Formats: sequence, C-alpha cells, structure tokens
Amino acid sequence: MKRRDFLGAASASLAAATLPPLAGCTTAPPLPPGSLLGPSPALGHRLRDGGLPAPAETLRVPVLIVGGGISGLSAAWKLSRAGFDDYLLAEMDGEPGGNSRAGNTPAGPCPLGAHYLPLPTREATATRELLAELGVLSGDPRAAKPAYDERYLCAAPQERLYRHGLWQEGLLPVHGVAAGERDQYARFLDRMAAFRRARGGDGRRAFALPMALSSRDAALRALDRLSMRDWLRQQGFDSANLHWYVDYACRDDYGAGSDVVSAWAGIHYFACRNGEARDVADDIVLTAPDGNAWLARGLAAGVRGRTLTGAAACRVAESGERGAGRGGAVEVDLWRAADGRVLRVVAEQLIWAAPLYLLPHVFVGNDALKQAARTWTHAPWLVANLTLAAEPETPAGAPLAWDNVLFDSPGLGYVVSTHQTLRQRPGPTVLTYYQALADVAPTRGRELLLGLSREAWAAAVLSELARPHPEIHELATRVDVVRYGHAMARPTVGFVWGGARELFAADRPRIRFAHADVSGFSLFEEAQYRGVLAAERTLQQLGVRFTTSLA
Repeated sequence: MKRRDFLGAASASLAAATLPPLAGCTTAPPLPPGSLLGPSPALGHRLRDGGLPAPAETLRVPVLIVGGGISGLSAAWKLSRAGFDDYLLAEMDGEPGGNSRAGNTPAGPCPLGAHYLPLPTREATATRELLAELGVLSGDPRAAKPAYDERYLCAAPQERLYRHGLWQEGLLPVHGVAAGERDQYARFLDRMAAFRRARGGDGRRAFALPMALSSRDAALRALDRLSMRDWLRQQGFDSANLHWYVDYACRDDYGAGSDVVSAWAGIHYFACRNGEARDVADDIVLTAPDGNAWLARGLAAGVRGRTLTGAAACRVAESGERGAGRGGAVEVDLWRAADGRVLRVVAEQLIWAAPLYLLPHVFVGNDALKQAARTWTHAPWLVANLTLAAEPETPAGAPLAWDNVLFDSPGLGYVVSTHQTLRQRPGPTVLTYYQALADVAPTRGRELLLGLSREAWAAAVLSELARPHPEIHELATRVDVVRYGHAMARPTVGFVWGGARELFAADRPRIRFAHADVSGFSLFEEAQYRGVLAAERTLQQLGVRFTTSLA
C-alpha cells in the first residue's frame, strides 16, 4: 500500500464515515479493542476560542515554566541542579513528558512517541551530563568515547527493510540494485561524511547538534534556500532508491518529505551526528522498551512537588508590577479544566517551553513575536501500539529487528518494544507503528488525523502491516492509537535561517523561549539544549551562581 493510496483511503473513509478498505479483503476481520490517546484537541480548541472565566486566585513565584515536555523538564532539571528550587512547572496534560511518554500494555511498556537517542555528540554536553547522572554513561561525560550501559545500547539486529517481498538488513535498498545505483549510494554517503567533518569559515562545525552551534557560514546557510530533493538532483543523484531513502529520513526526523524540507535540514540529519562510544559502532542508538520515557523520568525526578498538571496557559502578559524586588513581572493565567477555574501566576521570570504555535492565541501584545510564530508549520503524526500475542514470523530475509521499515509505505515502520529484553522464549510483544501525515498539507493532515476514529486508523494500520505479516490480524489483541496534531516543527525551505526563528532564540529580560521549535525541528538534544539554555539565562537574571552544562 503506497503512501498516497493509504491517505486516499483514509480521506475517503472520513468523507463516508466508514473504515478504510483493506487491501485484498472483501470483509474486514474483527478489530481488537483499544484506546484513542494523545493531547486533547478539545482542550486546545477551548484555549483557542477564548471566553474563559476570570482568575479565581493568584499565586506568586520567582520562575514559572510553561510546558512539561523535554524542554520544560530540562529547564527544571538545570534549575534544580543549580540549587534553585523556587519555581513552578505547569503542564497541560495529566503528566509531564510530552511526546516522550510511555504506555503500558499486557505485553509490557511501550513508547507513545519518541523512542531512541543517538549516541550524543561531544557538543551535546547537557545530554551527556544527564546520561551520567542516570548511570547510563560512565566516566567523564566530555570524553571523546565514553562508555554506555549495555542495557540501553540497541541490541542487534538494529534495523531492516521490507522490499519486494523480502526483508534485508539496513535501510538502503540492496536487492536487485544495479552497480550504478550502488555507486551513487557510496558517493552520497561520502558527501555526508565530508559534511560531517567540514567546518565553516567561522571555524564551527558545518552541521552541529545542537544546531545553534553550527557554522553561520553564508555558503552553508544558502542550502536552506532549496529543498533536499532539489539538492540531490543538482548533485547528480537520480537513483530512485536513494531518493526514497533520503525522503524516508526527512519524514522520520521532520515529519515532511524531501520535496519541502530544506537541504540544510536534510543534510543536517546525516551530518550532525558524530557521537562515538567505547567498543561499539558509531551508528548504534540508545533505547529502552518504553522508548524515551526513561529519559523523561530522569529529568522529572528532581521536579516532584513543583509540577502543576492539568494546567494550560490561556493568557500571558508582561506587566509593570514589581516582583521579587526587580522591575516588572509576567502574568500567566492557567486554565484548569478539571475544576473549570483559572489560576493567575505572577512570575518574575517565565520560561515558555510549550510549542510556539500557541503564542498568537495566548500572548497579549508582542505582535512581532506573534507574527513570527505564525510562520511555523507543524507536522501531524499517528502512533499505533499493536499488542500481539506473539512476535510476527519472518519467513524470508533478515530476522525481526528493533526498527522495521516497509519500502514505499505510508508509514515509517515499527519498533519492537521487547527487543531489548533479549528473552529466550517467545511471548507477547508490542509493535509501535509511526506515520507522519506528510503527503498532504498539515491542516489537511490534522483534519484526517482527528476526523477518523480509532477503529478506522487501526484497520488501516493492520492492513498495511499485513503485507509483510499476513498473520497480523490473528496476532493482534489490542490496538491503541495516539494522535499528535502538532507533533513537531517542519524545517521547510527557507525556514531554519529565514530570521523568524532567531527572534525566539534571543535572550529577553523576563521571557525565554525553550521549546525545540526554537531550533526549527524536534530532536531530544535540541529540546534539552533549549531548556537548559533558558534555565541558565534565567539563573543569570536572578543572580544565582551555577556551572554551565553547555560547554
């Protein structure tokens, strides 16, 4: 089932209010039970539409963090590490963690979103500090090749690809690929390796992670002005299989295809990651059965007692009121849907760690920022957790891997929750399936995502996975669907270095922006960097001494 066919079937289903047709089936098998999860669109629309009651009470704090995803938790983590605990973290959902949260099934935990962390680069010092604190990295966090706990290093085989009825190791297609195409593969990989080593005229790495440390060289920034697909063509790369692979990479990290992702962002995907570890391959990743939830829990461990969940920011205004002995304050009204009340928080410093698309709806004044925030586009994503009575069979080709990708598919494949357990006996497992709705405009993708029922999406996902796994309907005992209407910022052509993003990267007297949106795309390292940077700037404003985690 091709990507456009999948979305076409889903779109027709939405119009007809019926399930998407299952390929090769006249009667759909009965669907297993499950839940529909994800951020509440009704809550978001309630905030957008306004008309909320006046604040019923007022709370004063020196620092307020809005948003309990990785960036907000990282900001709180850094404040606590500096010995500063007089802050409040407000999170819209019932628990912090954002898209790094986990679910529980009869087969064990599984990710609800983000599910791995590449070996951190030497520039990602805050990430390495966190891993050392959690006992996953041993020794000096700034060593060239630190050692990592083997329990978190992805077990082999790490990835495989299903194409033409066969499974193969790795994601670049190899079966039936002519020598000329293989030469293009080698030339492309050589170019990416050269970019990985390159430095701009300012001496910085051409493509660093975090991206704020990348070179500002004009020749490199010019790559932002054309698409990744057009760059490939300009360089003489015309292999359809190579184009599929690069497009897959763009959809996987950015939620958008290579035709709309800028060449700077597309190359950054391949060139920024140069992390190394002792005695393991450089391309290995850190993962766990519950995805990145273990990282979110580690960040949240020191925030207990200072988190207010079920609290969504509905109004933000800077005021002339003096707070904590300094000039001015920020008023933030928090809508608590559970009791229908609004709490006003008056803070000396605000760290905004929520997505930037919310700004035009909640900020008072700041027209230039609100206008800039409207230039962001966010990709809608679908995640489905399929609980299976047993692992699917692999009748031909490479064995079941942690990451399993279907060539020319609407989805991005699935990861296996029990892969890290290295169990000796077969048993129940969870396949976590991902799809970025990248073949339609984001607004249309959100209409599809939110308009279709859990049953419609479950039927479509099962139909797709039945291609390599005909037994999937019999094995599936539960299908839980998670919807993210604004899962991640899309680094489209001209966006990363277009100017709007820089407005939010700058420091401000009382408000700092910490979400990964400020980087232009959503990666763990970017979210943590932005959160820690905002916290360190806040500590400077408050006159609190600290040791930086960013150098």
